[in-house]
Amino acid sequence: MRSGSLPARFRRLATGAVVVVGLGAFLSACGNSGTTLAKQACAHVDRSLTLLADSARQADAASSSLLQQEAYLQLRQALPIAAEAAYHDGQWQSLMTTVAESNRVPETTLVGALKAQCQQADSSVFGQSPPPSSIPPPAPVSSSP
Repeated sequence: MRSGSLPARFRRLATGAVVVVGLGAFLSACGNSGTTLAKQACAHVDRSLTLLADSARQADAASSSLLQQEAYLQLRQALPIAAEAAYHDGQWQSLMTTVAESNRVPETTLVGALKAQCQQADSSVFGQSPPPSSIPPPAPVSSSP
C-alpha cells in the first residue's frame, strides 16, 4: 500500500461522513416542528402513564415496582424530545418542565399536568395549537334608542 493513498482515502472517507451527517441533521431539523416533537414526547408519556396505571392494579408489590420503574424510564425518554420541542416552539416549555420534574416529584403527582399538556399536543390543528386569547368577547349592543 502506498503511503500517499492512505491520507487521500481517509480524506474522502471523512468528507463523505461529514456530508452524510450534515445532510441527516439538516433533513431531521426540517421535519421536526415543535408540535411534531411534542407528539413524539407524548407517545413516551402516554406509555408511561399506561404503565403507571397498570402498576396500581398489580397485587404483587414486586410487579408493581417493576412497572413503576418502566413508567419512569419511559417518562425520562420523553425528556430530550420535549426539550427539543420547547427549543423549536416555546409553547412546549411547560411539557419539558413537567417531564423534567419527574426526577424530583413522584409521577403520580404529575399525571394531571402531563395529560393536559399531551392532550394539547394531540389536538393541534395542522401542527399548531390555537393561540391563547386574552381579548374579551364584544359587549352586547343594545337595540333601544
